Amino acid sequence: MNILQACADSNLFGPWFRRQASWNVWFVYLAVLFGLPLDDEQLALFRHHTGRLNPPSDPVTESWLVVGRRGGKSFVMALIAVYLACFRQYRHHLQPGERATILVIAADRKQARMIMRYVRGLLTNIPILSRMVKNETAEAFDLNNSVTIEVGTASHRSTRGYTLAAVLCDELAFWRTDDSAEPDYAILDAIRPGLVTIPGAMLLCASSPYARRGALWDAFRRYWGQEAGPLVWRATTLEMNPSVPPSVIDEAMSRDAVSARAEYLAEFRTDMEMLLTRESVAECVSPGILERPPMGHARYAAFVDPSGGSADSMTLAIAHAHGDDAILDAVREVRPPFSPEAVVATFAAVIRSYGIRSVTGDRYGGEFPRELFRRHGVEYRLSEQNRSDLYLALVPAINSQRVELLDVPRLESQLVSLERRTSRSGRDIVDHPSGGHDDLANAVAGALALAPSAAKAVVMVGAIGGYGNCGPISWSEV
Repeated sequence: MNILQACADSNLFGPWFRRQASWNVWFVYLAVLFGLPLDDEQLALFRHHTGRLNPPSDPVTESWLVVGRRGGKSFVMALIAVYLACFRQYRHHLQPGERATILVIAADRKQARMIMRYVRGLLTNIPILSRMVKNETAEAFDLNNSVTIEVGTASHRSTRGYTLAAVLCDELAFWRTDDSAEPDYAILDAIRPGLVTIPGAMLLCASSPYARRGALWDAFRRYWGQEAGPLVWRATTLEMNPSVPPSVIDEAMSRDAVSARAEYLAEFRTDMEMLLTRESVAECVSPGILERPPMGHARYAAFVDPSGGSADSMTLAIAHAHGDDAILDAVREVRPPFSPEAVVATFAAVIRSYGIRSVTGDRYGGEFPRELFRRHGVEYRLSEQNRSDLYLALVPAINSQRVELLDVPRLESQLVSLERRTSRSGRDIVDHPSGGHDDLANAVAGALALAPSAAKAVVMVGAIGGYGNCGPISWSEV
């Protein structure tokens, strides 16, 4: 039984497709995906959504869906996962005791739970399929045909080691992790070897589009409209799901047309770009150096990104200048939950160990960070530059390799993830992507920006005989 027959059968998936007209375009996509014949009307839809003339004659092993928000992607991913798990046999490709895995990767836990509910509904509400379930956990179903359907979140570490019959990646344009600067590429690289064992194993990546970067944009740029290579299907929300009220999209367009065109019209955004490339940041990293100890002849600058301890980390960075270069010496990050008072006490001790008596930060929290640092003998100064200005000033320094960074993968990931956007006023704004973090990157950008000013202060003091208890400072040492 092919997937369209299963969707039409009242004893199988049929009850979920009573309003069949609203699923017509999805049925065309499923027919193309599984190499089923198309009539003339379906062929016209295929050409419109793929830019190709001729549909593939065999089942597709790799496909990319660029579909607007609320287009039905997550439910269709669950449907395909259940169909592949229940209606295909993989035992003859497996070793004794080995299981074939249908792996569904979601952007976050909330999305993973939603897909799992769809999978559970399809399996447990169909008697013939429910009898196949041997074991159910919060994240997986083990079936009696040596197949497991497993749903997880984006991580290149947790996706290794499987024998994969299919991998379905949901909303990969919005995958965010703290351990990889480019999580979509890292995860795809980790899973591809697991698809080799079973012939015809399928890789399906679906997402509403975002910026013109990452694996989704790369696949669209390279393969949409091409007769060969992976199948790329692009469609708006209403094309895939006509039941969405057009007024919802109209209201979104009136609020923010650029964002709405990406979310509902499946257009990649042109108003944002990566601030820094992975290669330029990597060139500035000092391999294997996690921290540089204080040196008596250097004048250090400290920058802190405060947090109340609820959602964001509280971070500290210390840097100094050497000639025209800014050198990062130490970073600290405390992730929530935490006590702000305890973190400030720890940070103040680190700051004083580098001979610093003041720290710079933003206006977050009003008097709260100033009072806490003051208790520990450290003056809290307000930054004259906002976050975007600090990041923009960092770009030429990194691109010209006038910065020496520490070997901290989380920092590298945050720097590479930074986005430059153009506001309605025409001004460049730099920030982390939606769902991401930049607490560590912000503190580092601030410390590196302050380092040259700190070095100039050393020159002035050295000219009159010394700084603190460090002894006389010569121009050559500076």
